[in-house]
Amino acid sequence: MKNEPQLHSSIVSTISLAAGIAARHPDMGLCQLRRLREMGVPENQIATVIEVARHIRDEAAEKLDAAFDAEAFPSDTGCCSGDDDDAPVAESCCGTTASGQSCC
Repeated sequence: MKNEPQLHSSIVSTISLAAGIAARHPDMGLCQLRRLREMGVPENQIATVIEVARHIRDEAAEKLDAAFDAEAFPSDTGCCSGDDDDAPVAESCCGTTASGQSCC
């Protein structure tokens, strides 16, 4: 195997923070948050990572609820309803965060 360059530790911590938030990990990414601050990552970049991760987490929950509702209450319609004419729930309704960050 070639000696591949490693990801910078700030990138690894950023990914870990975002994944922990999106996955609702009980440690909440606090260790990674501390590391990012110690590395001097700007607060606005940390805030963006947190915003995007929370949006993905919340959007996943909404899509799961929509898929359940489509089966439980088939007369409901709308974006993410899973109706035959719509794209499957997992492929539809990609949104943006409150500040306009795209998650797609």
